[in-house]
Amino acid sequence: MRLSGPIAVSRAAMMLMGLTDVIVLGQNAPSELPYVLNSWLPIGVSLGLTMGLLLGVSVLTAELAGVGRGAETGRIFRRGIKFSLWFGVLLTGCIILLVGPMFRALGFEEAVASGTASVSRILALGLIGHMLTHVAGSYLEALRRPLVVTGIMYFGVLVNLIIDLAVVAGWWGMPKMGADGVAIATTGTRWFLVILFLVAVARFTPAFKASPEGPPDENRRQFSVGYGMAVSNVAEWGGFNFTFVVATWISTAATTIYGMAVHVIGFCFMAFLGLGTATSVRVAEAYGRKNADQVRDASRLGVIACGIVGVVLGVLVWLFQSPLASLLVRSDAEVADIAIRPELIPVIGFTAFVIVFDGLQNVASMALRAQNVIWPPTFIHVGSYFLIMIPATWYLGLVQGQGAIGMMYGVLIASIFAGILQTLLLERKAARRLKPTRRSRQSAL
Repeated sequence: MRLSGPIAVSRAAMMLMGLTDVIVLGQNAPSELPYVLNSWLPIGVSLGLTMGLLLGVSVLTAELAGVGRGAETGRIFRRGIKFSLWFGVLLTGCIILLVGPMFRALGFEEAVASGTASVSRILALGLIGHMLTHVAGSYLEALRRPLVVTGIMYFGVLVNLIIDLAVVAGWWGMPKMGADGVAIATTGTRWFLVILFLVAVARFTPAFKASPEGPPDENRRQFSVGYGMAVSNVAEWGGFNFTFVVATWISTAATTIYGMAVHVIGFCFMAFLGLGTATSVRVAEAYGRKNADQVRDASRLGVIACGIVGVVLGVLVWLFQSPLASLLVRSDAEVADIAIRPELIPVIGFTAFVIVFDGLQNVASMALRAQNVIWPPTFIHVGSYFLIMIPATWYLGLVQGQGAIGMMYGVLIASIFAGILQTLLLERKAARRLKPTRRSRQSAL
């Protein structure tokens, strides 16, 4: 908990930026919220892909630190930075060129397509900044410096809010730029954070100090350990973000309601991302020491903690569904002649059931990857979020005419499937590649 708490708080800062964007936009221009939500289809998929490929920064750093070789980890960090720069340039160029035709091909109305493309291009300019801060944050956390990351991220929340109030709400005489203003706030904040993170890394870690060459296969392993997570992220993030497209096919009102409810899930998910990261660090350390018992203990502890935290968060969301809706959108807000808040309240309440299983699949899959079980959790993610969630949300929300609440039923079905299967897989596969320790053999006897 000492490790996962600061990480969860830090990750919550990332989601809090997005939630701040939704709140400020929902209070000033709720009809433009679909532009922001749909823009995260290309941006979210790109981030999910790169965060998966960069998982090795955390895993390899934790392994070296776990055996007392933390001073050698600078090469791991620098390798992640180089990858972020060249791959980020490639992705940024692709997004800027392709988003316009892509959203028109999806059948959006011209106003929605052009508005979404504009937001996507602005967000794309911050993509490299997202990648660099992710590398630096993961590196600091793996070296047990999570409070540094937390402090920087919450300063970023404040900066993001100030820019939102200026260019979205129109404070201090600034023009109200709506969804484009949200994108400007996100991109500007991300590049500001890059500077702070690089200073912190230089101050508190051996990132820029000379380090000996690693084993011949270290470069390949640093990125291969994240292949499965990259595919999983594309499936999960791409699946979730494509459901915004489905919601837009229903109506802009359905997109607004569903998108606000998903942000509640996303904010709670940051707690599970903290638990998953802490679990993966402890599992990776034990795996580096070749201690099978500690790998199993760390894995099971992560799952149990996730269940407890999930139930608590679910109860809180259920109890405070009405105040949460009031926070997200003003009482008189209408989109396409539909009052948003009365429709939003029950959808937020229903997210309480999604939260537990969504967290469970994340913690279990991260514990698996920390011990190099790569592809089985990936197949579960692809099956859950592409083969189950997208068809279920389309059928229940669009075909059956249940709107946003029907789409949330589809999300729950996929989350239950993913959460249970990932947990069962973890229990079966934990420490399977390590020889049993003496305590394990005695327990078996």
